[in-house]
Amino acid sequence: MKKENHTLITEFVFQGFSSFHEHQLTLFGVFLALYILTLAGNGIIVTIIRVDRHLHTPMYFFLSMLSTSETVYTLVILPRMLSSLINMSQPISLAGCATQMFFFVTFGITNCFLLTAMGYDRYIAICNPLRYTIIMNKRVRVQLVWGACSIGLIVAMTQVTAVFRLPFCATKVAHFFCDIRPVMKLSCIDTTVNEILTLIISVLVLVVPMGLIFISYVLIISAILKIASAEGRKKAFATCASHLTVVIVHYGCASIAYLKPKSENSRDQDQLISVTYTVITPLLNPVVYTLRNKEVRDALCRATSRKLS
Repeated sequence: MKKENHTLITEFVFQGFSSFHEHQLTLFGVFLALYILTLAGNGIIVTIIRVDRHLHTPMYFFLSMLSTSETVYTLVILPRMLSSLINMSQPISLAGCATQMFFFVTFGITNCFLLTAMGYDRYIAICNPLRYTIIMNKRVRVQLVWGACSIGLIVAMTQVTAVFRLPFCATKVAHFFCDIRPVMKLSCIDTTVNEILTLIISVLVLVVPMGLIFISYVLIISAILKIASAEGRKKAFATCASHLTVVIVHYGCASIAYLKPKSENSRDQDQLISVTYTVITPLLNPVVYTLRNKEVRDALCRATSRKLS
């Protein structure tokens, strides 16, 4: 009977923000505005880093890669979410759901490891400044980015294959996109093995990078405190502040979503956390790096003045 039910399920329907039914249009307007700001902000960062030679450094290379990854990440989630706010019963095929989950996991994990690479870059820049350009040469930078993408792809293939081998008996996804746990809840069978796999993967892709970033910052802070001039210390802290802000929000939300016990999952809580890491975090990246970063602000001013003249 389970086998028969499995063959009957050909599509899912997102329940999305059905509990906020009377505020659907307001949510649509807010999320659309945030989406446009995210695309515009990340697009500006990638463009300004490409065109301004002052920003052709390892730090900004990683930032442009992160902005590109964040842009694709939002393209995977937000258009469908906005569409479901207008048409609540809009279905998604199993293949479409698997594809969305694959790209969501790929770019979500890629972002985690790009942030780790940026932490390593800051560590080299502050703790080994004389050899910075030699250590962080183009080949090393490309290898770090390729490594981050490869881990994302491998984990996504493993995770999606494990989830979509399950037989499904229900169609209503209690979420606004095909996230791992809400889809697994639709299975006819016990998903304990899948839950354990998801937890192991979450620990590996969240705790390990967080640990590496933490070690980097312990070494960075100890090196900064040894700088004689107050101005030098201030400048060193400033170069790390933007990255650290993004890291705390990104890893904080992801850890709450994927490392908390299953029994603590409630639909509204999960959706609120998911909105933070699918809508707010990608927007935070350009906002933090433009408002807090003098070099990016100066590059924007140069680009604007060139256009005006």
